Amino acid sequence: MIQNISISLLLLITLACQPKVSMQRNFDFNTGWQFYVTQDSTAHNIDLSALEWKTVQLPHDWSVEFPFDSVKGEGCTGYLPGGIGWYKKEFNMDVSDDEKVYVWFDGVYNNSEYWLNGQKLGEHPYGYSPFYFDLSNHLNTNGRSNELVVKVDRSRYADSRWYSGSGIYRNVKLVKVNKLHIPIWGTFVKTPSVSEDQAVVEIEISVNNTKEEHETCDVVTEIIDPEGTVVGRMVNEGCFSKSGSSTITHKLSLKKPRLWDIKKPQLYIAKTSIIRKGELIDQYSTPFGIRSFRFDKDKGFFLNNENMKIKGVCLHHDAGLVGAAVPKGVWRRRLQLLKDAGCNAIRVSHNPASDEFLELCDEMGFLVQDEFFDEWDYPKDKRFNMNERHDDYITRGYTEHFQQWAKFDLTNTMLAHRNHPCVFQWSIGNEIEWTYPRNAKATGFFGNMNWDGNYFWSPPPFSPERIKKEYESLPKQKYEIGKTAHKLAKWTRELDTTRPVIANCILPSASLESGYADALDVVGYSYRRVMYDYARGNYPDKTVMGTENVPQWHEWKAIEDRPYISGTFLWTGFDYMGESNGHWPQKATPSGLLDLAGFPKPPYHMYKTLWNHEPHIYMCTNTAAKSQYHVVDGKLLEKKPGAWEQFLWFWYDVNEHWNYKKGEEVIVEVISNASKVELLLNEKSLGVKELAQFPDRIYKWSVPFVAGKLVAKAVESEAMTEIQTSGNPAALNVEVDHNSLLANGADVAHIVVQVVDENNNPVRDMELELMFEVAGPIISLGVDNGCERNVQAFQSNKIKTHQGRAMMIVQARDKTGSGTIIIKSDNLKPVETVLRVQ
Repeated sequence: MIQNISISLLLLITLACQPKVSMQRNFDFNTGWQFYVTQDSTAHNIDLSALEWKTVQLPHDWSVEFPFDSVKGEGCTGYLPGGIGWYKKEFNMDVSDDEKVYVWFDGVYNNSEYWLNGQKLGEHPYGYSPFYFDLSNHLNTNGRSNELVVKVDRSRYADSRWYSGSGIYRNVKLVKVNKLHIPIWGTFVKTPSVSEDQAVVEIEISVNNTKEEHETCDVVTEIIDPEGTVVGRMVNEGCFSKSGSSTITHKLSLKKPRLWDIKKPQLYIAKTSIIRKGELIDQYSTPFGIRSFRFDKDKGFFLNNENMKIKGVCLHHDAGLVGAAVPKGVWRRRLQLLKDAGCNAIRVSHNPASDEFLELCDEMGFLVQDEFFDEWDYPKDKRFNMNERHDDYITRGYTEHFQQWAKFDLTNTMLAHRNHPCVFQWSIGNEIEWTYPRNAKATGFFGNMNWDGNYFWSPPPFSPERIKKEYESLPKQKYEIGKTAHKLAKWTRELDTTRPVIANCILPSASLESGYADALDVVGYSYRRVMYDYARGNYPDKTVMGTENVPQWHEWKAIEDRPYISGTFLWTGFDYMGESNGHWPQKATPSGLLDLAGFPKPPYHMYKTLWNHEPHIYMCTNTAAKSQYHVVDGKLLEKKPGAWEQFLWFWYDVNEHWNYKKGEEVIVEVISNASKVELLLNEKSLGVKELAQFPDRIYKWSVPFVAGKLVAKAVESEAMTEIQTSGNPAALNVEVDHNSLLANGADVAHIVVQVVDENNNPVRDMELELMFEVAGPIISLGVDNGCERNVQAFQSNKIKTHQGRAMMIVQARDKTGSGTIIIKSDNLKPVETVLRVQ
């Protein structure tokens, strides 16, 4: 029973000191690892003492350290190798008889096994879910060293439809606790009632007693507001904790709560302490946010009772040159670029996110759809979607483990992530329908001789009744999609009912009749915006939204026009490695708003004008011969009328320069949310045009080329942009996002180099090779130019520019001093940049 008044004097004294009292449970375990990798897929049992180990720091992705290889690699995973990797770490631990020690992994890709001092701890096949092992029974505590060994079997190097990375690519921690403790992921904070005036905070606390005898303790939770002030306290005095696990619930009301939202993501902390005989023996801090949200089948999405559109993007877990081992600072830069465009939501595709990524989304104000699986009962073809056309070893993926491990991985993911206020949807699967043949056959889209429409742009050729009849008449498989969906949804709701269950449905017309959609609270549509009205007419009680859509204006227009569609997740926020089978030397899929290096592309600017009220303007050019447009009777028209309404993932070619042949006809395109834009060439107006003239939302002018300055400016605001004809390369312009770094072995800076002419105009139509020299307490994580067809190894000190630019990422060591980066190119003056590491 909760006691708020009558408690012991000793406990009162302890509580009064609580803001100053803290205990360390978690210890960074990322440094001092030894690593060895072999490409021999048969090297499962080897003599570890005979290996040539190298020292690495975690997180670590070994695949991204290798050259791209069109022969030994596969396009589905970005032409980078796999192999079998071994990690080992020696450490000492001061542990009493009253304590336990765990090792916690946030993600290891994949098929990993673990030993401590020669004793096997266990294994973990899935590459994306968090997990931990109890080390206590095998731990040397008598001054002798301990050795933890990890084997990662990534010999199936084509086991994914995107670049997965290899190794211990997320953070690792040691957790040391009393035998009477709150377990890892042992709290769940809910806010069942939220308003501007008052919020109810409810906290479920698990308490583990691993002793044989019973224990009596006090459990205290304090709520700390975003300013660090204790604003609430709950006490359970004299709890009787029997051997095993028990649950305590703390509940209180907060007046005038500081709400978490996308504009001002304010975070509280619930600090829970276990006190035994006046002694603090365990303390567990849970960051959380107070917010409410709901989906309405008629009005869409509401956050804290504010109706808004979900302006989302899909993200894979790689980040260009760092591969899958992404430093927090790299994610922060990428998320800020998306935030600047007006993005407010992320769909992590198609696997659970890292805890560090979710922490950033909590802090920066992003909604997150956390996705569990890309495969269920049956495998996907990793080289080609939609059909299973192979049966080779290297492509076998998670389906091999799904029956045994799915509940474990789903459960761990939810326990680890459910206190993040950013997470607002649990997705049980992505485009699963292809792997159950009845779905495609029943839709009428495929193998129907009487139908000649286009799958992307045509509504279903069959009625719902016909689809259901066709589906039920087709041969059943061992596993049925509806039954598996209900099983996964049931497991999800057993752990959390505060967030809706969703899935990304690629064949929703069949999913609505197969039982799949019945398991969902929200039905996500993958590339099926043409079915929004179909769903509204045939399934008016279903809540529907886009969950994977192309980054084009027509996609957003379909959502703007329909208040009952909550929003979308565009494919994708950034270009990503992989899914490029047979396209060598293309290592990546260029569907992003930004490229691999984080340089914005035209769709970024388009969505910045759609998702923001602030004025924005962007300009690009191309010759009339190469442009999508031509002049007819004095009007600029599409060469293929209406093409903009069916553009898919990739933007057509345009240039960000003003360098052409004299008199050559050039099409100038301007993307802006301004209602009127004027174009000027060398200060001479080429006319004012109105956005209403252009249904594709792209201003256009046909201009005979004359060297000089091209300026596009909004008529009713100060927004403007310009492009200057550039001369020959004359210098290197260097921009650094952080001039000082923390000496913590993790902090990063992005070094962006742009080739410029003698007047400091960017040179975007010529390419140079850049060379980098790094010295001092920093290391290079690699170089890239952002181009999806650049297959130079990331781990290099030189790079050829793309559009005249390139980037290096450097990381601080754990020592202070001055880090120096010198950038050189033939015939140009070297540039030196100095970073303080402190």
